[in-house]
Amino acid sequence: MNAVLLAVIVLFALAISRVHIVLSLILAALVGGLVGGLGFNDTLTAFSDGLGGGASIALSYALLGAFAVGLSKTGLPDVLAEKLIAMSGRDVSGKRVMYVKAFLLSLILLLSISSQNVLPIHIAFIPIVIPPLLVLFNELNVDRRLVATILTFGLVTPYMLLPVGFGGIYLNEILIANVEANGLTVGDVNIISIMGIPALGMVVGLIAAFIHYRKPRTYDTIALGPTDYEIRQMSSLKMIMTLAVVLIVLIVQLQTESMIASAVTGLILLSIFRLIPWSEADDIFTSGMRMMAFIGFVMIAASGFAAVIRETGAIEPLVNGASDLMGDSKLIAALVMLLVGLVITLGIGSSFSTVPIIAAIFVPLCVQYGFSVEATIAIIGTAGALGDAGSPASDSTLGPTSGLNADGQHDHLRETVWPTFLHYNIPLIIFGVIAAMVL
Repeated sequence: MNAVLLAVIVLFALAISRVHIVLSLILAALVGGLVGGLGFNDTLTAFSDGLGGGASIALSYALLGAFAVGLSKTGLPDVLAEKLIAMSGRDVSGKRVMYVKAFLLSLILLLSISSQNVLPIHIAFIPIVIPPLLVLFNELNVDRRLVATILTFGLVTPYMLLPVGFGGIYLNEILIANVEANGLTVGDVNIISIMGIPALGMVVGLIAAFIHYRKPRTYDTIALGPTDYEIRQMSSLKMIMTLAVVLIVLIVQLQTESMIASAVTGLILLSIFRLIPWSEADDIFTSGMRMMAFIGFVMIAASGFAAVIRETGAIEPLVNGASDLMGDSKLIAALVMLLVGLVITLGIGSSFSTVPIIAAIFVPLCVQYGFSVEATIAIIGTAGALGDAGSPASDSTLGPTSGLNADGQHDHLRETVWPTFLHYNIPLIIFGVIAAMVL
């Protein structure tokens, strides 16, 4: 069997068997290297040499995690939660129900989207903002499956489309960098126009979710006590200073296109302005880095895995064999690549970690089929994002569940994983194929 194909099969089998993904990547790389004729020592050398490719991304994630936790400790997310409740109001009788529900869900959507770029705190806002809203959701008879799909849309679509914040990492530092690392010259491309077509699939999925889960759903009202959730108070001066820090961080992002520079700037300003307790600063930064360290280590290991795959020299035979199986149809080729990306991401749970793995295989395959540079980027970018919505181990599903299940009435698999998988992955495949054919 082809060494690359066997390595991917081993990786997926270990991942779905709940073997830790970093260990799975190392073992799969060893299998691929040994079967590919590299030998044990050469495989380890190739793996080690490839680790550096994910180092800057991992550091970006660690620093961004530290900034996210630091920002959450300022009390700004608590203020957002309080304002959200106040703006929604408690008079939800009669015709006002529809307007309050639409307003509330729109605000949650906007907050979720901004958590990836303007306010780069990722999923850190969900356990703070969502639990106090559960009683209001119950009064409005909101189906929490709809809220889960809204949150997941906001966590996934921005990084797919906008090269700012987490999108800057995914699109520039991972997607384009790995396409170029595997031999394709990208040049000056408009990444927003390329990924805009797949992103439309996410919009279609969100609209479908609004239709599907529009009917009222009843939950038991279980009030969360003060020990379960407590909104911290924040002075006006502190809020203004925190918002100023957020604005400065956003400006640094746009000017430098570096998440490392923007995150470090944010951390320094939070400390200098004493927006977080000076005595707790070290622990806050450490816990923030720890929160994102898992993803960072996965991305580092994925870079090593990809390096071993390239070193085996088994990619070209795999590409030729795949071409024979798929025939001359570019449509079928694009569909198969997207499905492979879906399967791998479901196992790993991270689109950011999937791209280095699939790019090593997909770039030569796209060249073989005559896909344009833009189409190749769209295929790999979409294939990486596929499965992030719908993977049980993804932050994009674990985050929403952490907030919606605060009162024990929201099941992770049945009410977050399955709804997000159904409404987003099917449209993503359709629009991903369209992007591959028209770009």
